[in-house]
Amino acid sequence: MNFSGTVKSRLPHAGTSIFATMSGLANEVGAINLSQGFPDFPISNELVGLVNKYMLKGFNQYAPMPGVLALREAIAEKAFNTFGINYDPQSEINITAGATEAIFCVITAMIHPGDEAIIIEPAYDSYAPAVQLSGGVVRYSSLQVPDYTINWPEVTSLINSHTKMIMINTPHNPTGSVLSAEDMRDLDRITRNTNIVVMSDEVYEHLIFDGIRHESACYYPELAARSFVIGSFGKTFHTTGWKTGFIMAPAILMAEVRKVHQFVVFASNTPIQHAVAEYLKNKENYLQLPAFYQQKRDLFASLIKDSRFKIVPSYGTYFQLLNYSAISDEKEMDFAVRITREYGVASVPVSPFYHNKQDNHTLRFCFAKTEETLVKAAEILCGI
Repeated sequence: MNFSGTVKSRLPHAGTSIFATMSGLANEVGAINLSQGFPDFPISNELVGLVNKYMLKGFNQYAPMPGVLALREAIAEKAFNTFGINYDPQSEINITAGATEAIFCVITAMIHPGDEAIIIEPAYDSYAPAVQLSGGVVRYSSLQVPDYTINWPEVTSLINSHTKMIMINTPHNPTGSVLSAEDMRDLDRITRNTNIVVMSDEVYEHLIFDGIRHESACYYPELAARSFVIGSFGKTFHTTGWKTGFIMAPAILMAEVRKVHQFVVFASNTPIQHAVAEYLKNKENYLQLPAFYQQKRDLFASLIKDSRFKIVPSYGTYFQLLNYSAISDEKEMDFAVRITREYGVASVPVSPFYHNKQDNHTLRFCFAKTEETLVKAAEILCGI
């Protein structure tokens, strides 16, 4: 059927996400898919059993709009035990249909037409569209290559009377870099005594390596008082398809987010929330994750150390950047497509994470895979 009217797009420059594009290509040509960030190994049988348990117990109807109280209480307890911070599970924690919904609700609740938001690139691709849909203006700062550190003088120079939000992400997707205590103190300093709020995307909080402490906004009281801290059980428990995330924020900020959340999804998956609440009682279910994923990072790095790719250190997430400057001068997208088609390994170019498609001849590979998958992929990469 044909629509005869005129459609004026609110996101005229938005296309299909790079994740869908590269995963689709991998499926088309039968390539090993190290592009989209999802594990290819089984999740916990215990967690699956808990979901089934709560389904059979009849927890299959709408959850409360802010989320199942038992899960909010478990998150509050975990935050206190980890960061020493008190969040009220009634008014300061909200369960969402994944972290992307959380990001959208936070931005939509806070950004009014004409407000400015600072995004530090390369950045997850949902940040900017949400700002634009709210009538906001995006100001961009870039991480400093090759270490992917924040240029705080540049960020500071972008702040003006219209600045409403600064977005940070640690551990960082797509680079695998992490923010330091000094970074968080700089952010605290430049936002203190302002009306600027912080969106702290911490979905990879438990995927951090080499004994480094995850520098959550929660550790810094003045910063926490103006921050939305976003987490993801999909990332933490390898259940990306379950789309279960959460937000922690002061009550006055959370009240505004809930006004949006209720009209986006109203509530998230009920039996999964009950299951995760019970699963969180055993701290080892998340405390063992740094060692689990570091072993995969180290294995992948050891397997490709003799390749022509240059390894960019990954300190967190389940992503490894590889620079291919010694192999080709092709643009990232062209090279990523070519090695997917010709060699059978799919990755994600980093350039789509920049608004201006900045090209550093670097690709992102996901190592949240079985040993067999990583060995096969590395063998191919070493032959390029």
